[in-house]
Amino acid sequence: MTVLVPPAARDQDMSVGAREWRAAAQAAVRKAEQLTERCGQEAVTMWQPADGGGGARDADVAPHLWRAAYMQPWRFRVERAPGGAPVERPPPGEGVTLWRSRMKPPMWHARLPLPLHRDARALQTAQLVHAHARGTRLVVARLGRALQQVNRQLQRLLRQREATGRRLREVRQGLLVNQQSSKLRSHRPESEKIPDKADSALTWERQELRILKSKMEKDMDKSETLLKALASCRDALMFNYKERLQVLDLINQPLDKALEQACRHSWLDLTRNPTPDTKGTRTPPPDPLAAYTPECATLMQEAKRLLVESTDILQELAASEAAVHAQQQQMCDHVCATLAQKMRETMELKERLTMAYGLMRGTIHRCTKFNHEMSITHGLIKGPMTKNYLEVREKLDRPLVRVYQRHVGTQLPEALRLAQGTDKLQRHIAHMEKNLEELQQMRQSLAQSLNSKKIGQDVDHKVVRLRQRQRYPGVCTAQVRRPASEPDLEARL
Repeated sequence: MTVLVPPAARDQDMSVGAREWRAAAQAAVRKAEQLTERCGQEAVTMWQPADGGGGARDADVAPHLWRAAYMQPWRFRVERAPGGAPVERPPPGEGVTLWRSRMKPPMWHARLPLPLHRDARALQTAQLVHAHARGTRLVVARLGRALQQVNRQLQRLLRQREATGRRLREVRQGLLVNQQSSKLRSHRPESEKIPDKADSALTWERQELRILKSKMEKDMDKSETLLKALASCRDALMFNYKERLQVLDLINQPLDKALEQACRHSWLDLTRNPTPDTKGTRTPPPDPLAAYTPECATLMQEAKRLLVESTDILQELAASEAAVHAQQQQMCDHVCATLAQKMRETMELKERLTMAYGLMRGTIHRCTKFNHEMSITHGLIKGPMTKNYLEVREKLDRPLVRVYQRHVGTQLPEALRLAQGTDKLQRHIAHMEKNLEELQQMRQSLAQSLNSKKIGQDVDHKVVRLRQRQRYPGVCTAQVRRPASEPDLEARL
């Protein structure tokens, strides 16, 4: 059967269907082709290298050329050995080496979850948890070791502070002993209170002890400030240590083992250099969301600084305490030596005063006896004391003298001579009595001076005993405040 074509269609277009109809069909074909190509590419790229496919493909480059350029980094590299012969080596990196085809493609990753995706995610979570636990264990080990070292430093500081406080108490007790020494020496007689080198030594000791007291008080304030800082750092370390220790409930490895794996046995002792081992576990960087937070890092730096500072301060306190002890002993020895020298000088003066007192006592006895005999001889005593004094003497008006005195110019000089002798004897007796009185006064003065020297020597001896007793640790402050020798001295005075 012959199909007739319309005349109008012969001249213009041979298609019978409408243009819109054909355009819709062509669009559906193109869409199907694009969908097929996209799905094919997506199916191919389900597995791709880690770099994401090697970049975008150029439309002007042939597929085989683009594939060759993409696979070029996978091929073996030709290198020269030390002997000069060429050697083929696979490229570095992870992946499966294809020795037969001389290629090493990189590791490919699946874009869709595999059937073991749940197990892989669980394993990844376990790895993250274990890594966090290991990092936390290392941080806990560091915090624990830092806490131990800070505690040891606190114990050293407390012991040194006790020694410094004990030395300060000794200095204050030395000031009290100096005050009691001056007070005891004030009980001496007035003749013994003339300022001497012992008083100057006591004044010098008082001034030096006040300087030492001020210095030791400053050391105590410095140690107290450092003690508060170390205690605050220890409390912060303890809080962070206990807080992070809760993560290690399921880990039974000791913390020292974690430090050994990190190739460090101490994290705060700066005298030991760290082990240059790159295989050891490193402390993670500070992270606000991790175990080693910036607060922990700052706390560790503060602990290091405090340990270094406390070590220097401990050395200064120990040296200061030893110097103060030596200086105090030297001052005490100097004052005791001065007092001992004063006691020796007092002893020498006592011996000379004793000799003078003995000689004056004999002189007074002889003068008193002679004066008494002279008075008895010339009848100057009031009335007879014994029958030996009743002597018969011739008077001036006896008969022989009266007969002789009848003549003019015959006056006898007996009365005049007797009067002159009596007057001379009276003057001599008065002079002797005056000398006896002076000798008695001098004897009393010597006795008083001898007693004063003895009291002064006893006072100096008691001061020396007080200062020597103060050196023993069993002496308390109450015994120094109330010495037992004061009532005795007051009673003797």
